[in-house]
Amino acid sequence: MADNLFAAIDMGTNAFKLLIVEAHSPGKFVPILTVKEPFVLGRDSPSSTISTHSQHLSLKSLKKFNKLIQTRHVPSLHTRCVATSAVREARNKARFIESVAESTGFNVEVLSGEQEARFSYLAALQYLHVFDHLVLNVDIGGGSTEFAIGSRGKVDFCMSLTLGHVTLSQQNFGDKDAGRVSNMRDYERNVVKESGLVEKVKNFGFEVAVGSSGTIRAIEKAIFRVYELDFFYNNEALFRECKMDRRFSREELKSVVERLCRGGKELKAWRDGIFERRSESLIVAGGILLEEIFDLLGIEEMLVSGYGLREGVIADTLAKVFDDGYDFSANARFQSFLRLATRFHAEDKAASAAESASIARLISRLFVLDI
Repeated sequence: MADNLFAAIDMGTNAFKLLIVEAHSPGKFVPILTVKEPFVLGRDSPSSTISTHSQHLSLKSLKKFNKLIQTRHVPSLHTRCVATSAVREARNKARFIESVAESTGFNVEVLSGEQEARFSYLAALQYLHVFDHLVLNVDIGGGSTEFAIGSRGKVDFCMSLTLGHVTLSQQNFGDKDAGRVSNMRDYERNVVKESGLVEKVKNFGFEVAVGSSGTIRAIEKAIFRVYELDFFYNNEALFRECKMDRRFSREELKSVVERLCRGGKELKAWRDGIFERRSESLIVAGGILLEEIFDLLGIEEMLVSGYGLREGVIADTLAKVFDDGYDFSANARFQSFLRLATRFHAEDKAASAAESASIARLISRLFVLDI
């Protein structure tokens, strides 16, 4: 057994994800394996139950994850399997969780929306230097969206709303594109307003807004592609590590959402080139939702975390394991060092080009150029 190996499984609405890390006190960890099994949990079922087909796919993925965990000798006590809104809202969740335990040995933790919000916030602290700031963290998932406000690892407020890019894309908001978008906006706005979220966020306040979900990362990717050269299409992994910042403004978000909602062959080719692994309808739904969140909560700019729920679960686990105290900000410093090292890797041209794209974007902001 490798006592410094830890694993987290995220049974999400849109995909199942596995993360295995090598951890070091007081708060550093290095991802050594990440696996994603994309499928939409329960999409083929008209009711709020997990369909037989989805259960079959779920167990197949979890058995694969179990083999990978065992191959790397991760202790069972260092492995956590968490489920989010799709399982949380399912009428047959008890039987499904039981079948998972019988088939894989995993004891599934069905997270509340508040727990999910907290883990997402903890994940952001592992990636970004925001530990000392009052952070508003937003996580748009497939079946729900989580909000958390916290500082120095302590969550002061959290809320979960049943607004997700999968569930929104499945709802009938009309047949015509323009009317569908308008109706979706109205629905999202009403749900947020009726929840009391706007008043709560105003009362607590925030210094920095952070987005930590695959949907938000996909939107940030689309925004940056406007400033990107064709060269990067073949060097994306290195390029993303070499970028000077991961953030976008309200105006940049608005511009990209407008593009996403427009038709035409040219724009479709642009969307397909960016979202090859994600359904276009899911990104459109998530983008519209994020734009409404920006507007209602008064967000002008959002930092983007490269980490998500899995890393938050890992951080929570490590905080319980290390007797000498867990430093929630140590990993962000450590990851910055690794990203800096990557920048000075042998492929200097890609790094320099990535920085040039960042500078071009900054110049366009300063001079309000239409790039």
